[in-house]
Amino acid sequence: MKAGIIGYGSMGKMLLRKLSGSGRFAPGDLLVANRTKGKLEEAKDIAVICDNGTLASEADIVFVCVRPADMKSVLEEIGPGLKSDALLVTLNGSITFDMIKKVIDHKTAKVIPSLTAEIDRSQTIVCFNELVTDSDKNNLRDLLGTIGEVIELPENEVGMGSELVSCMPGFIASIFDVICTSAGSHTDIPREQIVKMVLNTLSATGELMLAKDLSFDEVVERVATKGGITEEGTRVIYDMFPPAADEMFNKTLEKRRLTAENAGRSFEE
Repeated sequence: MKAGIIGYGSMGKMLLRKLSGSGRFAPGDLLVANRTKGKLEEAKDIAVICDNGTLASEADIVFVCVRPADMKSVLEEIGPGLKSDALLVTLNGSITFDMIKKVIDHKTAKVIPSLTAEIDRSQTIVCFNELVTDSDKNNLRDLLGTIGEVIELPENEVGMGSELVSCMPGFIASIFDVICTSAGSHTDIPREQIVKMVLNTLSATGELMLAKDLSFDEVVERVATKGGITEEGTRVIYDMFPPAADEMFNKTLEKRRLTAENAGRSFEE
């Protein structure tokens, strides 16, 4: 099997590195293309550098990792030469199957990885159009399984799925950045030590909850004894944080809707 990656930004780089390290591809079976050829110099030892058309005519699975504004032109370019049995995979949640179908009617999957793929702990969202076969689905799930867990969702839920796994590292980092900054104003402990303490506790709490199948309520109950110090802090969080969380999702989902609308207009042109 040959896999091709079009677009060598941060997502394309990560994907190529992970596919190369999976041990599933022989030399010459990974192809990569990018608009700026100079960026591909670092990839020449692990992939065959080629143009979009050549990649589409040779690859059995084609990952398109480009901005929404560039998607239509890339699809128009690769459509005529795309192998009839190849699986087209887009890594952009804003581009719908209906948009793609206006340019090319082909079996297509949508994949949304997470930053945590860097340590093979991604929860990767995937959905398929009606042309994708069970064999295609299994092959893609197997391949994506090398970077973590694969979660299949219907297309209409990919947006919220992306918020929960792809955007969430950024949300979590910003939340705990605020907590660490606030803690720093109440202590002489160095910031780097505060951050390390909080991150290790965050990681261990998640591992504990997954290993013991604990709910959030159960963790709070075990730590926040009645009338104790932790209870004071959790009460503040439950009283004050819900409006911020609601506003966060309101803003991000609205931005996602507008991005999809803009992408849709580009496919009408």
